[in-house]
Amino acid sequence: MSSLAPDRVMLVWCPDWPVEAAIRLHGHTAATPIAVIQTGRVYACSAPARAQGVSRGLKLREAQARCPALLVTPWRPEDDARAFEPVLVAIEELMPGVEALRPGVCAIRARGPAAYYGGEEEAALWLLDRLDELGVLGTRIGIADGVFTAEQAARQRPVQRWAQRIRTVPAGAAAEYLAPLPISVLEDAPVTTLLRRLGVYTLGDFAALAAGDVRDRLGEQGARLHALSGGLDSRPVVARTPPDDLDCSIDFEPAVDRIDQVAFGVRALADRFVAGLTAARLVCTSLCVELEAERGELSVRTWLHPRSFTASDVVDRVRWQLQGGASEVGLLSGIVSVRLSPASVDSIGNHEEGLFGGGPDERIHHALSRVQGMLGRQAVLTGAVGGGRGPADRATLVPWGDRLVHEREPSPPWPGRLPDPAPSTVFEPPRPVTVFSASGDELAMDDRGALSAAPSGISSGPSALHVAAWAGPWTVDEQWWDPQHASRVSRLQVVDTTGTAWLLALEHGRWWAEGRYD
Repeated sequence: MSSLAPDRVMLVWCPDWPVEAAIRLHGHTAATPIAVIQTGRVYACSAPARAQGVSRGLKLREAQARCPALLVTPWRPEDDARAFEPVLVAIEELMPGVEALRPGVCAIRARGPAAYYGGEEEAALWLLDRLDELGVLGTRIGIADGVFTAEQAARQRPVQRWAQRIRTVPAGAAAEYLAPLPISVLEDAPVTTLLRRLGVYTLGDFAALAAGDVRDRLGEQGARLHALSGGLDSRPVVARTPPDDLDCSIDFEPAVDRIDQVAFGVRALADRFVAGLTAARLVCTSLCVELEAERGELSVRTWLHPRSFTASDVVDRVRWQLQGGASEVGLLSGIVSVRLSPASVDSIGNHEEGLFGGGPDERIHHALSRVQGMLGRQAVLTGAVGGGRGPADRATLVPWGDRLVHEREPSPPWPGRLPDPAPSTVFEPPRPVTVFSASGDELAMDDRGALSAAPSGISSGPSALHVAAWAGPWTVDEQWWDPQHASRVSRLQVVDTTGTAWLLALEHGRWWAEGRYD
């Protein structure tokens, strides 16, 4: 660790930022009880939800039981970052040199703003006023020696009027301020669990240990946490570099109403767009295309790429987006403007070809992209497993290179879903079969979901297979409240004497083969 004193840092903390991002991006209101869910548990929740007993780490079902009106949204880190970008821009207008630590948290070296605005707290007041104008209410600011101490200060709740949102730790008092805080604020579960077992419960207890003993027992990570506990935060604030303006646009005068004309006009724009990225030593992996029509219509879509966009790939995406908004006789109105923006970029060094070329993956990508260019975006589809109960419901097809968006999220609970593994071959449509017992009678099922006998054989046309083992049934009643659309499906897994496993389904009194386990 460095022996230099830590920098004075002003840290901005926006509580419940994942909830705030959901409100800003999806149009929810602050009065709505909202829970952001990750892996079936509450990752963050709004104040109205907390008032009804919802808390971080709670299972989704328990959270919904406590708050029936709870609005649930999945956690998407990219949404948090996108919603926080305007906040960073607004802060940079007042105080250059901002470092984004994570969405909802950023740090600024306090020396410059304090000299300009007449003091640290005065600078923080200016910053709070600006954030309130943006609608980012409840923001707190901690001012202290080092990023770690400043964040702990921002998360505390003093009692004075303005100190409810601003807390200043005097210079040189970081160790004294941190000493009574629990060891859990270090947010390193393996280290903090071990320290509790050793009888170390506060940062002051940890800082009192000998630095050499801590390094020998806990390694470099433990030594770093030990230094933080004593207020010796040597990590400097590294201001982010504002990104270059890599957007490109073209205007058409008069408006162009043919897809081939727009695509031809965009070719030079695409070359300029890719050349600008190359000059910055970047490649575009996610492309935002904005099309503005003569009547004021605006079409905005973000396209993904399995590797990175070339100029021809860009032209293809513009053409596909135009085709998606076209009627049988042509565009709804002429195009007056096309704008290209890199939604996400990567270092060009990560996409250089190998010494002997790109290999099979590169050839596959070029072949599939060429097929798409000739036959259209929907000509090449890739499969993914989504949410649902039956195997056909869980199949999701996505055009090559598009972002995977599930119509049914895999994570929510799906009562009645088959246990893993899923069948490797799914018959579409299902194949009719007959399932019979040892006596030769066709198998049936009563209203309580019990089979009339154990399955003994399967026949499909003239061929028949004998059942060696079976499991189930799993019965699902869907839309039972609607007599016209109610459906009951009972599924059965069987293994024949050749060792092949089958997935069978009974619906409306008929047996079907839905899939095979190869």
